[in-house]
Formats: sequence, structure tokens, C-alpha cells
Amino acid sequence: MLEGAAFLPSRNVHRRFYIEGHSINRVTMSQRQMQGQPMIVLGEDSQRTSGKDAQSMNITAAKAVAEAVRTTLGPKGMDKMLVDDAGSVVVTNDGVTILDEMDIEHPAANMIVEVAQTQEEEVGDGTTTAVVIAGELLSKAEELIDQDIHASILAQGYRQAAEEAKEILEEMAIEVTPEDTDELEKVAATAMTGKGAESSKEVLSELVVKAIQSVAENGDVDTDDVQLEVAVGGATDESELVEGVIIDKERVHDNMPFAVEDASVALLDTAIEVPETELDTEVNVTDPDQLQQFLDQEEKQLEEMVEELDEAGADVVVSQKGIDDMAQHYLAQKGILAVRRAKKSTLGALARSTGGRIVSNIDDVSEDDLGFAGSVAQKSVAGGERIFVEDVEDAKAVTLILRGGTEHVADEVERAIQDSLGVVAATLEDGKVLPGGGAPETQLALGLRDHADSVGGREQLAVEAFADAIDIIPRTLAENAGLDPIDSLVDLRSKHDGGDTNAGLDAYTGEVVEMNEDGVVEPLRVKTQAIESATEAAVMILRIDDVIAAGDLKGGGDDAGEDEGPGGPGGAPGGGMGGGMGGMGGMGGGMM
Repeated sequence: MLEGAAFLPSRNVHRRFYIEGHSINRVTMSQRQMQGQPMIVLGEDSQRTSGKDAQSMNITAAKAVAEAVRTTLGPKGMDKMLVDDAGSVVVTNDGVTILDEMDIEHPAANMIVEVAQTQEEEVGDGTTTAVVIAGELLSKAEELIDQDIHASILAQGYRQAAEEAKEILEEMAIEVTPEDTDELEKVAATAMTGKGAESSKEVLSELVVKAIQSVAENGDVDTDDVQLEVAVGGATDESELVEGVIIDKERVHDNMPFAVEDASVALLDTAIEVPETELDTEVNVTDPDQLQQFLDQEEKQLEEMVEELDEAGADVVVSQKGIDDMAQHYLAQKGILAVRRAKKSTLGALARSTGGRIVSNIDDVSEDDLGFAGSVAQKSVAGGERIFVEDVEDAKAVTLILRGGTEHVADEVERAIQDSLGVVAATLEDGKVLPGGGAPETQLALGLRDHADSVGGREQLAVEAFADAIDIIPRTLAENAGLDPIDSLVDLRSKHDGGDTNAGLDAYTGEVVEMNEDGVVEPLRVKTQAIESATEAAVMILRIDDVIAAGDLKGGGDDAGEDEGPGGPGGAPGGGMGGGMGGMGGMGGGMM
């Protein structure tokens, strides 16, 4: 303040200073701050990274996810052991299972996880391929960004390359009919190769194809119609297909028959019990006879319910809800085999398999509502009792009993079968397959490099980068098989340049062979979906140039940011994100 000035505080916009009787207007302190000093818009706890720092951080996080599953790719891929906080262990090389089990918190990394999840939902296999391609697309893009190629140009070039890639794959595709069982079994076996079921893939692929062909209807397949029952104990090749449904329950009364031949099956989603009143009621009993009358009336109601089922012709009753003890007695007297508290999904499968209708009111049960099964029997499976509903005409729901020597083996077999069911279903629906062993990717890379010459501007660099990124699949197949990746790529390109588009890498011998003759084929949809999902995820991440987080994002944490540099353990530039955003967070927490 000037010497001798009298300062008069004011609430007005301007403050007035008086010096020797003259007034002078001065700008307020807030106005001074706006002239040359940044205005604070974000909250105190908010974090922000922008520009190349944001792109680099997101790309590094996404690449870390891809690297986590890359070694699992192919028939010689390695397994991962995942341990959760409770100590439960999962041993698998299934890409989507690994990523689901890992505790990933970085938002860009989660976008790559979504690629695997989408691939799993749409096809059932190829999750690792999709993730690895996405990671490599981002890696190649990062090199071009460092050369001052704008992310929007890369995004446009990548989309053009993806469209061209799908056209190249369509030209490569081989037609397959639903009756071509041998080709379908090759598809199923390829999906199991490198997984826990590989040692028994011939037996299992035959079961998978039979199961899918049984439930297919007018070219459409719902894999939910194939139920999986996992039984720990016995060898994997002892797995079997039941053309019907297995109910994970026992008969409700010991006096009921163990088995019923040529059974009429009643399906109920209501209880065989005396219904309770909706209002609270009291019954005053003054002598024992009244109590007995009350009990007799309840028993009579239950007996009438059983009579209704018996008169309709039911030999087997499956209820989604409870069955009263007295009703169980009456059912046993009639020689009816009954099951209670079956799952809703099981009841639906039984309806599709036996042709029966689910009834909500016992009084309405008629002969027309009953389903048919040639055999309903209680059998022992791996030390447990289950009800087998078999010998049904045109079964639209079947069950695969999968066996494994240990729980971990059986679980991995189940995951392999789920993948196999998905790819066979996709093949039946689309009727097109591709050779495996890196053959499609090698052909794509060659085709895209030729296509790049016709693309003008800087987008040409993006198309060439896309072609280079696709090469990651045959290169990784070679690396995981212990082969020299450069030699393998040279041999593959040489064969494809010579016109052999079906030539792929045999991971067991290291030779480049005809994949169709080698029995290695996979659905067209696996590759097209992988290309599409990976491209969209990569483009979305590349177009992010500003990351604003409200509050402290969990990740590397403040300590990690101090100990391991900006960005935390992920090694990405942290910028203004305080280290928590830059790292992969809990990504490693679930994997040991």
C-alpha cells in the first residue's frame, strides 16, 4: 500500500484509493490473477493428464494387458496361475478368464479387457488373439505419434485397414456345410489345442459336434441348450454326451422308483404343498378332534394334488419349488419319481428336451402338458447322485459330462469345451472357416501392404502400421513354440507370396505346412470379430488426448508414484495424474 494512503474497504467490484485528496481506480486482486495467472477450475483432488502424456499413459497401460496374455497364445502357449485374496487358485491359459481374474483398475486397460469379453460373447474363442492385436496396434501407433502423425489420421487409416482386412478374410474363407462333421470336428479340436483338454481332443471334439448338431435348429444354435456337468474323478477321455438333461438332484423319497422307462414327465414351477393364506390367521382349537380334522383336511388337499398328477398320467414330476413330506409319501405310493427345487434353467432345458410344458397350477395339468423321455433314472456320477433324463426324441437340450483327474484339470477342461462349443456354433451359423497357424494373419499383412500403395496421404503409414501389427500373431506363435520368429515369418511370407494362402506354422514341428490338411481350422467369425474389436478399442484409446479424474484414482498410489517415478509401476508418464492413474493399479494383485 502507498505510504500515507487511506484504504477504505468496499464490497463493490472496484476498490478506491485516496491519495492526497485524489481518487484513483485500481483493479481488484481477482482481476490481477486472471491477467497472467491460471484460473483453477478443477477441484483440489482432481487429476489431469493431457496431450502426448495422456496418450502415452493409456497406450502403456493397454500394452501391459496385452503382454500379460501374449505368452498364452497358440498350441504351445504357457499357463497363468491366478490367486485371489482368499487364496483360491485358477490355472489357465484362457485369455478372457485371465483378464477377468486379474484386478485391473486402469480405465484404458479395462477397454482392452472389454475386447476380450466381447470376443468371448460373440464367438467364444480368439480372446487372446484380439487382445494381442489391440496391444500391437497401439504400439505401432505410438511410434507414428512420436513422428508427429496425428491420432485422428491414425484412427482413419486403421479403420480403412480393418475394412480391407475383413474383405481379404472373406476371400480366403472355405465353405463348410452343417453335415460336414469331419470339418466341424477339426474346428472343435483346434479350439481345444493348447488347453487342458488337448490330450483328449479327438474324443471331446466328437462329443461337442454331436451336441451342437443335436440342438441346432434351422441354422441357429443356442449354446445354452448344451449343459455342462463337471465331475472330478476319472480320465478326461471318459467324458460323455447325454442326449437329454441331467438334474443335479436326487429323488425326494426312498420308496420312489430308481428308474422309470417310457416316462411321462410333468414340469411344475409351483409347490406341491398346502398354500399359505395371504393374511395372518389364527386357528383356535378347543379339543383334539378339531386338531385332527384340521390335519386331515391338509392331507386330503395334498392327496388331491397327487391324484391330479396321477390322473394326468405323470410318471415323473419335476418341481422348481418344494414338495411337502406327506405329498412325497403319496407320490411314492403311486410309483411316481419326484424331484424338488430344480433350477429354473434345468426346468427350461427339460421342456425343450422332452417337449413338455411348464405348468403353474396343478389343477390345470393335463396329458397334453406332459413331456416324454425313454428313460428317467437316478445314477451315481463321481460320488454324487443325479437324475438322468435320457432317450428323448429330437432332443433340443443335451448335457456333456466332463471329467478331470483334479478340480483344476476339470475346470480347465470345462473352459476349453465352452470355447469349442462357441466356435462350432459359429461355424454352423456362418458356414465359413479359415486355416489356422498364422495363415490368415500372414495373408492379411501381405494384402494390406499392397493395399497401402493405393491409400493417399499419411493414412498410408497407418495402413502399413496395421499390416506390421497383424504380424504379431505368427511371430508370437513361433516365439511361444520356442522357434525363431524371423525365420518362421520369412518362410510363411515366402509360401504366401507363392500363392499358398493356406500355409501356416506347425508349432510342433516348426515347419510351414498346409493347415487344412493338418486339421487346423477356425471359424471366419473368430478372425473378423478379433480384427473389428481390436481396431475399435485401439482407435478409441488413440483419440483420447485428455484424461480428467475426479478424486484420487486407485492405482500405483502416492507411495508407488514416489518410489517408482511418474506413473507408478506401469511406467507411463503420470503427468498431472499423481501416479495412481499412470500405473496398472491392482493389475498384478490377482496374478502371482
